[in-house]
Parts: sequence; C-alpha cells; structure tokens
Amino acid sequence: MDSEALRKFSALHPRPAGLTLHYGTAGFRSAAQQLDHVVFRMGLLAALRSKAVAATIGVMVTASHNPEEDNGVKLIDPLGEMLHPSWEEYATQLANAEEQELQKVITEICQKAAVNLHKDASVFIGRDTRPSSKKLSQSVIDGVQVLGGQYHDYGLVTTPQLHYMVCCQNTQGQYGKATLEGYYEKLSKAFMELIKQSHCSGEFQRHMKIDCANGVGALKLLEMKPYFPQEVLIHIYNDGTKEKLNHLCGADFVKVHQKPPGGLDMKPNERCCSFDGDADRIVYYYKDTAGHFHLIDGDKIATLISIFLKELLAKVKQNFKMAVVQTAYANGNSTRYLQETLKVPVHCVKTGVKHLHHKAQEFDVGVYFEANGHGTVLFSKATEAKIRQLVKEEKDDEKREAAKMLENTIDLINQTVGDAVSDMLVIEAILALKDLSVQQWDALYTDLPNRLLKVQVADRRVIDTTDAERRALTPPGLQEKIDALVKKYKLSRAFVRPSGTEDVVRIYAEADTQENADALAHEVSLAVFHLAGGKGAPPQP
Repeated sequence: MDSEALRKFSALHPRPAGLTLHYGTAGFRSAAQQLDHVVFRMGLLAALRSKAVAATIGVMVTASHNPEEDNGVKLIDPLGEMLHPSWEEYATQLANAEEQELQKVITEICQKAAVNLHKDASVFIGRDTRPSSKKLSQSVIDGVQVLGGQYHDYGLVTTPQLHYMVCCQNTQGQYGKATLEGYYEKLSKAFMELIKQSHCSGEFQRHMKIDCANGVGALKLLEMKPYFPQEVLIHIYNDGTKEKLNHLCGADFVKVHQKPPGGLDMKPNERCCSFDGDADRIVYYYKDTAGHFHLIDGDKIATLISIFLKELLAKVKQNFKMAVVQTAYANGNSTRYLQETLKVPVHCVKTGVKHLHHKAQEFDVGVYFEANGHGTVLFSKATEAKIRQLVKEEKDDEKREAAKMLENTIDLINQTVGDAVSDMLVIEAILALKDLSVQQWDALYTDLPNRLLKVQVADRRVIDTTDAERRALTPPGLQEKIDALVKKYKLSRAFVRPSGTEDVVRIYAEADTQENADALAHEVSLAVFHLAGGKGAPPQP
C-alpha cells in the first residue's frame, strides 16, 4: 500500500468532524455535501473486497427515492447481490475512521478478511442523475486508484443495470453481456418472444405510461425504445428535463400518498406505473370511471407473477418447489389469497431486501416483493437448467410451450435485484398473455385497510422484535398491550419495529375498515409512546 498516496488523497477528501454514518440495507445515505470522504473510502473498500474475492465489485452512487439534495453509495458483490454483512461492518469502520487512523483500519480489514494487497482489483462504477453524483463518483475512482485497482465507469445507469453488469462480468458472460446494449438486447428479445406466445387475435399494441420520477430510469427507457418494435408504445412522464428528482412523483411518493404523481394525465381505467429515482422499484395504479385512485403495489405484483408461474410450472410437471417471500408489511389479504386461493407457500422475513433475497434462494422458484414495489424472482441453478433442457428436448407440445414461456421469463427477469424496467416488462407480458385488464388484476383480492404511523423515541434500541418483526420482545408489557388492542377489531393485526436509520418506532395496523385501522394504529402509537420512551407530545388521533 502506498502510504504517501493514501495520505495525499485522503487529505483531498477530508472527513467532517463529528460526523458518524452507518452502512445499512441501502448502503450509506446522507446530505450530499457530507459524503465526499465516504465515497472515496468506499472506493478503497471496493478495491479491498475485489482483491479478497478475486472478482469485480460494483459501486453505485445513488440515494434512490430520497430528495435530490441527498446522495448515497452502496457496494455490489460478485453475483450482483448486496454486500456481504461482515463487510458492512468494515464499511462503517472505514467511513468513520479518523484521517490519521485510515491506514491502520485498512491494515486491520486486510488481516481480518485475509486480503492480499498485491492481488489485482476490478471495480465497476455507476451513478444516478443527481447534481452531486458525477463529482462523488470521481471520488470513488480516486479511492480505487490509490489501492492500484482497475475501474470501469459506466456513468449514468439504473442501480439494477449495474448489478446486472457486475453479475455478467463475474459469470464470464453466462448471465449476459456486461454492457448496456447487452442488457437491452437480452430483455427486449425475451419480452418479444414471450409476447409472441400470446394467442390474442388481431393487431397487437401495448401502451405503457411510465412516471420515471425525474430520474435515470427515463434516460435508460429512452435508450431502450429502439430495441422494441413499434407495437410497443412507451410514453415517458417526469423525464427529468423540467422538475426535480423524486419531487411529487415516483414510486415512493405514489405508494406513501396513495395518489397519482404530478406531471401525468390519467384517463379512466388507464394502466400507469411509477419507477423510483434509481429504477429499482415499481408500482402500478389507475383511476376508475368514478375518479377513485387504485394502487397496485408490490404485494399484488407478486401475486400476479405467482399465478402466472404456478400455471406454467404445473404444465411442465416437474414438481418444482415454489414459494413467495414477504415481510410483515405485506397486506393480510395478499397473504390469505396466496395461501388459501393459490395454495402457494408464503414465508415472512424481516424487513430489508437482503432478508427476502436470502430466503427466496431456498426454493426452486422464489418470488419476493416488498409492498413498496421492490422485488424479483429467483430460479435455482438446477431449475433453470432443467427448464432450458425441456425447451430443447421435450416432445409434448404443451409441455414444451410452457417450458419455453418459463425460459423467456427467466431471461426477462433481473435475478440479481429488483429492477423496475425488467419487472414492468414481466408484468406487461403476463397481462397480455392472460388478456387481463388492470381492473381485473386489481380485483384478484381487496386490500385490507391499513395505516402506517411513526413515533419519535429517545432511543429506538429499546424495542427488540422477534418472529420476523411481528412481535415485540421489549420493552416489557408492550406486546401484551398490542395483543389486547388487536382483539378489539375484526380482521386486525398490528406490529411495531424500530427504524433502521432514525430514532423512531414504525407502527403498522390493519383492520376491517379504514376507521378501525386508524383507531388501532393510534392506540398502538400511544402504547409505544408511554412504554418505549416517547419524545415530545403524545401522538394525536
């Protein structure tokens, strides 16, 4: 390690005094002006991680659905998955180290993780459209180069595209070509092949209205347009030319506020969707003829995909094990529909994409979505190989046709991470193949009314949970109180969990009516306030 270069570059990216940040599920996120030293040091860490695993590592500069003034950075592991938990610790240590301690911390990481500094390092870098992202990605490059690493700067990409590229690179092209062209070609070809298998008569036309949150998704959809035939009509709104990123638009805005984004004119019963700022989440919605807004969130997306896959898996008769993975935030009626009507096993895990992804890997086919619209489908290696074999060798027409559909679906889905572009194409293909309108999709089940609240507390760590965050272990008496409150309402449940990023406790409640869901959420928030050290005035109804 060149101590002089490290000292020199570290001085160019100084750490503000007293600032402490933690690497969470979304990496680091903060106000952009506080992040220069962090992204420089994540360039260092990416080079170390690359040397440790002898593979290419990704670094994405984005703060996803946060306001434009924020930014963030996250690392991508060799198969396009999230950074290994043990390295999240190293990321936090490195980001918070005093300048004069930096070399010592790097040496400690090298010892703990058996990193040979003489090995080569390769890092892929991408960024979103925030005004601060270009300068911050240059700081990542500085970090990579200080440790003698090679880098490829992809510039503006969606987060899922960088995950895809890293996976392609490390599978020696088995997953696809590690270029944007490769990504567009693979997805558009699989989409068109799938659509071709639809038996709908007459002229085929597919209109898609997409709110791109004024983010990078708009640029990438524009680049992808020429890869589709003219029957596929992509209409892009909130393309970033006029308004600020994520301002009054995007998947997070639509999901939280339960209303359409600004900048998009909706006709009655017209299918629309929204991406978030870095295009790794998607939600659908429409307005009915009476003008009422209907949201179709991640739970209903998972349900649609599960119906489609279950039918195809039944046709190929291979006894594949399929399951859906959800978090405690999944609407109770979605869980009921999947288990009771579809007869698909459902597993509940802690909040956070890494927990869902990890659980989904246990099945031949694992479908996972968070209610916020982040999700994908994972196929085990053996399942994928068997399906591709059936396409080549199966004599029975119906079985072969079903296997071909499954193969195209595998190629259309970005298995590395939730991907708004890929998920949208999967959904559009399924709706076309099953000849379903957005209203018919929405009518699969009716969401139970629910309410999300948060309560400020002195220290979020007083709340400890179990059973995939559905029950509180501490403080004493809180869970008993919640159980008693839940008994007062029909079809009700409620849970509390500490926020991962701030001193607040998040509360979720659902019940048979909106009035009851609101009342239950309020009563639970009062219990949290009194038993878990609430700050300020007690919550008001």
